[in-house]
Amino acid sequence: MPSQRKPVLVLAGLPGRAADGVERAARLLGAEPGTVVVRHDLSELRQGVVRRTVRIGGRESVTVLELAHGCVSCTLRADLLPYLCLLAERDSVRRIVLALDPAFEAEAVCQAITDVVVTGVVGRVDGPAGRSVRIDTVLTCLDARDWLADATGDETLAERGHATAEDERTIAQLAVGQVEFADALVAFDGGADLVERERTAAVLARLAPRAPVAWIAGPGALGADDLTWLLRRVPADARRGAAFDPHAPLLRGEPPLDSDCGVTLVEFATDRPFHPERLHSAIDVLLDGVVSARGRVWLATQPDQVVWLESAGGGLRVGGAGKWLAAMTSRELAEADEHGGRRWHERRALAWLRWHEEFGDRHTSLVILATDADADEIRHALHWALVDEDEFRQVRFAPERVAQWPDPFGDQHEEPCDDTRSAPADNGATRNYER
Repeated sequence: MPSQRKPVLVLAGLPGRAADGVERAARLLGAEPGTVVVRHDLSELRQGVVRRTVRIGGRESVTVLELAHGCVSCTLRADLLPYLCLLAERDSVRRIVLALDPAFEAEAVCQAITDVVVTGVVGRVDGPAGRSVRIDTVLTCLDARDWLADATGDETLAERGHATAEDERTIAQLAVGQVEFADALVAFDGGADLVERERTAAVLARLAPRAPVAWIAGPGALGADDLTWLLRRVPADARRGAAFDPHAPLLRGEPPLDSDCGVTLVEFATDRPFHPERLHSAIDVLLDGVVSARGRVWLATQPDQVVWLESAGGGLRVGGAGKWLAAMTSRELAEADEHGGRRWHERRALAWLRWHEEFGDRHTSLVILATDADADEIRHALHWALVDEDEFRQVRFAPERVAQWPDPFGDQHEEPCDDTRSAPADNGATRNYER
């Protein structure tokens, strides 16, 4: 039963002071009776070695794991998820704290807990770890001295020495994702430039508007009272590990819509499709002076598919998020109506509000969080990428000709060993771009 599931508090942060803050928070939380702290050290992952550290009641144990196919997903499947199921069965365990290695993405971990079937645990029926545990809070630590620079950059984890060359994830992807997914934030501002601190605060208010923030000088200054204060202020309807729905409203938590310290949210919405080649040319406006961009795209050459676009700093992904309702068969709609749940019915309701008699629910809706970019320039570039009147007539009356247009987004691919990474797409296919 849900009430019997053990609560899990997830701690995340980038390498450096943020990771030190994760360790400090883990020790403070671990001092509470019945709390077990679990950490997987992935620093030797390229050698196929992972070290699992467990702390409970003042005792610490380290287990060395050898993974034949060492990767983040392998670590999740082979050890972390089964271990959570085992801990959940112990009466002495009241709460589990996951102090994530910087190479882990909190969203991917939570998604795996919910979706990935755990097998082979003695005395337990096979099924997701989410049957045994629940995500109570996701808390992210960040270093206000350089977080914004990281969030707008394009350096990869491998270039920083935190991952293998095969890992294409960027520091910006982790920096933005950790904050956006957080229910609460700890920002270490000691030594930060005042202007940069204010700009960082403005970004946080728009990227995670419902997450309370504790501003602390440094990891050593973080106290148990600070964590208590912060966790008590997490809203009752906080995300708490829930997966993002690409068909939900893009502006969540009522973020400020005015500009502050040059930071602004740019909304772009239209009921006209993009020309694929011009959109590909316009992508650069989303990769320079921009923290993040995300949203649904109607692409003229892919009229049945909801194209999902998301960026973090200088990197961008384009993938799929299933079909438009207008492209679904009556059988597909009926099955979704029967099994789709609350999110599906909310999508249905939103679609009918904007329904077009010819194009149905097809539309484009993007939200861009800019710091050093011109909002009018972004809107102008995106408007330029839309089909013109002649092209729109072809979309309406000659779709077979539109299907022959060159489409740089048509050759989507999926990275191997990536099935537990966070992704909004129904099919998981993505294509990566960098400035």
